[in-house]
Amino acid sequence: MDAKAEAVYERLKTKARNRLMQLLEVDTSNSHGTTHRKPDRQALQSELQQMIHQLLEDSPEARIGPQDQERLVTEVLSDVVGLGPLDEFLVDPTIIEIMVNGPQEVFVERNGRIERTSAVFRDAQHLRVVIERMLDAVGLAVNETEPICDASLPDGSRINVIIPPLVLNGPTMTIRRKSRDWTIVEYVRQGAVSEQAAEFLEACVKAKVNLVVSGGTSTGKTTIVSLLSSFIPPHERIITIENVAELELLGREHWVRLVGRMPNMQGRGEIPLRILVKNALRMRPDRIILGEARGGEALDVVQAMHTGHDGVITVLHGNTAVAPWERLETLMLMSGLDLPPSACRTQILSGVDLVIHMARFPDGSRRVETITQPLGTSSDGYQMQDLFKLDVKGFNTEGQLNASLTYTGAPPKFLKKFSINNICLPKWMTP
Repeated sequence: MDAKAEAVYERLKTKARNRLMQLLEVDTSNSHGTTHRKPDRQALQSELQQMIHQLLEDSPEARIGPQDQERLVTEVLSDVVGLGPLDEFLVDPTIIEIMVNGPQEVFVERNGRIERTSAVFRDAQHLRVVIERMLDAVGLAVNETEPICDASLPDGSRINVIIPPLVLNGPTMTIRRKSRDWTIVEYVRQGAVSEQAAEFLEACVKAKVNLVVSGGTSTGKTTIVSLLSSFIPPHERIITIENVAELELLGREHWVRLVGRMPNMQGRGEIPLRILVKNALRMRPDRIILGEARGGEALDVVQAMHTGHDGVITVLHGNTAVAPWERLETLMLMSGLDLPPSACRTQILSGVDLVIHMARFPDGSRRVETITQPLGTSSDGYQMQDLFKLDVKGFNTEGQLNASLTYTGAPPKFLKKFSINNICLPKWMTP
């Protein structure tokens, strides 16, 4: 389309958008982009097609072909009742993250690689309308009083929004798409975990081994926690505790979801995870899954493990396999209780049985890097032993990582849990 044809197209688009907004009584004059009624999109598409046909009849000089007319209908619908330039990304299964750095910069992570797209919003107001439309679906909003929002969307995606004056780029939004629902067979097939490691982890979950899943940002921690939860016997009562609801435990009937609440701008109304962890212990749980330990709640979770509450799964941020042990100790010391570091280490070593460390690699793949058990501490820090370790052989000609998660031959220290829960170790692991 040449410059003249593009100008004609844009004029038609503006007219069609304005008429459609009038039809829907959409008020975009304020920062909330309020929609007064939400008609059926298919019926609206038919109305818009007739509207565009009428515009073309009224303006003989404006001529666009059938293909551009279809494009016009799609773009106008997306602008007025959809999510504007984001619509195409939200239906693309290869995209797992969308990053909007103001109205003129939209980046996506596709197949493990971040790339800038050609998508733009008309202006900051257009972006605000789209943001408010997304948050409205979960009953939330951002404004000058509450300029930050972290939420889970109806489709399971996670959204974070921050607006001026706290960010200088303009309204900024990050959407982490809900990953598809993996099965352990698919997870093994794609190389994220080996068949032996998957068999071992299944046995560990059934034997109520206490697990910590660690890794950096976007390394697949939530995905593997969801997979591990599928091994929990169906009759057991599961309580999950999260700041933002992300975990999806498919097919669970006896599942209670607890979600914390952030304080408002006046510092009031917070419900921290620590209160929810303490409350969960009074709810007769068979299993507790803590979405991510970030503060003093780490003490309560470790103490629960230490005092015999088995089968706990928790998530920690950490870029190396040793990081979660040190971070747990730091978080316990942040609890406000006057605990000596030695007491924290004792509880951690007696409570945590295994750490599953996730990592993301240059080819975009997310894999289990190590499965490690604690041995003790020394002057050098925590002493650990790898049960499984990723054997990296390099990259193939297509840039894909060639690696396998291999059993080291070390025996697990927590064999008693297998015997008291009547769970057999895999035969290849039996001494």
